[in-house]
This record gives sequence, C-alpha cells and structure tokens, in this order.
Amino acid sequence: MITAIYNFFKDSSGKVVIVQFPSRPLLGWIVFTVLARILPSGTWQQLAGALSFASLVYWAILEIAQGNSYFRRALGIVILTATVGYRFKWYSLGCLQC
Repeated sequence: MITAIYNFFKDSSGKVVIVQFPSRPLLGWIVFTVLARILPSGTWQQLAGALSFASLVYWAILEIAQGNSYFRRALGIVILTATVGYRFKWYSLGCLQC
C-alpha cells in the first residue's frame, strides 16, 4: 500500500514530485484572475476572465498530457473537470457575471 502511494507521486526519474514552481499558464491564470477581480465591469474585465479560464484549462491539459507523476496527471483531470463544469454551470444559469 505504501509503495503504491509512493509510486503515485514519483516522476520518471524516481523523485517524489508534489509541488514545483508554477508554469507560465498557471502564472497567467493567477494574473488574469486578479485582473478580473480588480477591473471595473466591462469589456476588459470579461477579457481578463476569459483569459483566466483559458490559462487554467491549458495548464490542466498540459498536466494531463505531460505531468511528471500520476498525481500531477490526476490533478490536471480534477482541475479541468471542475473548471469546465463550473463554467458550463454559469452559462446554463445565464449568469455571465458570477
């Protein structure tokens, strides 16, 4: 059992990888999320929100395809599912400014 958990977090070189410096798409998500929160309502806020969503989806897809460990790939699947599901919930409720 312990070996299975250890292997879940191991990369191809045998090192345990849980956290690493954020990649560019993840940094973009952070920046655009902050901008979407501080900009006044309007076109720029909507653009920042759309770029925030796109950055996080791109990061999740990269993690699924190229994650260093099974943990990182699973994290990508969870984040992609939650992000896209949450966005579709907004559209189905007609709430673009939520």
